[in-house]
Amino acid sequence: MANLVRYAWFVLVFNVVVILLGAVVRATGSGAGCGRSWPSCDGQVIPDLEGATAVEFTHRGMSGIALILVFVLAVLTWRATASGHPARTGAVLSVIAIVGEALIGAMIVLAEWVAEDTSVARAISVPLHLVNTLFLLAALALTIFWLAGGDRISLRGNPKVAGAVVVGGLALVMIAATGAVTALADTLFPKGAGADISAGEHFLTEIRVVHPILAVVASGIAWWVASMSERGRGRAAIALPVLVGLMLVSGVVNVILGVPVWMQLVHLALADALWVTYVFVSARALQISAATASRLSPSR
Repeated sequence: MANLVRYAWFVLVFNVVVILLGAVVRATGSGAGCGRSWPSCDGQVIPDLEGATAVEFTHRGMSGIALILVFVLAVLTWRATASGHPARTGAVLSVIAIVGEALIGAMIVLAEWVAEDTSVARAISVPLHLVNTLFLLAALALTIFWLAGGDRISLRGNPKVAGAVVVGGLALVMIAATGAVTALADTLFPKGAGADISAGEHFLTEIRVVHPILAVVASGIAWWVASMSERGRGRAAIALPVLVGLMLVSGVVNVILGVPVWMQLVHLALADALWVTYVFVSARALQISAATASRLSPSR
């Protein structure tokens, strides 16, 4: 099982790399590098790898590999665990999420919500894609948690902790979604750190202020959740407030530097690390023993 856990970690990290490559595609305006063509690139299996085409094709190729890796993880998990093992649920959810990633990516390309497109549809599709990405990372993290010996989780064992976990999770999803929209606005309408937003500008520029406000609030909630349960204490719980602090600092530095691509990637990598850590902390706080699970299950 140890080898399978290591493989699951590899799959999780690989998907984070794919997410970062997706940010490079967005930040460099390379989303139209393969034209209105999917899964082929301009109708070719392997196009001429130059400029935007090279960036977009690399991301597509890595996404395809990620899809295969997640399917392999599901098969291996199914073979290594007994019927009813929670890791099977995590693996199946991971497959659903990675397929969702592919379908949303295809929709964005085919609808041409890429490059310089400033439509409302694109502004909606970006956070939608991001939320599905968080779902994928959470499913992979839970698969690792259960493969490593974690118990099942329940929202009914401790209502106070469960409530905190749900609120904190929703807050982090909101901050991530608004962050995705803000990153899109920074790409389409770059501004200096001290620039004012004048009346009549595009709506994406007008809602940029929402993200930093939510960031402070959501980060505080996530920090609070880390101390809600004795079962949530451990390396992940210790790392959570550290990551919260790094996220806030990196966000400020990102704005001061004028949101360069490399700093956007650092900020996004920290966001992914924060989310995965939060999932582990929440799972530890919500895990229940087999005996408790039996009592909580509906009577037949």
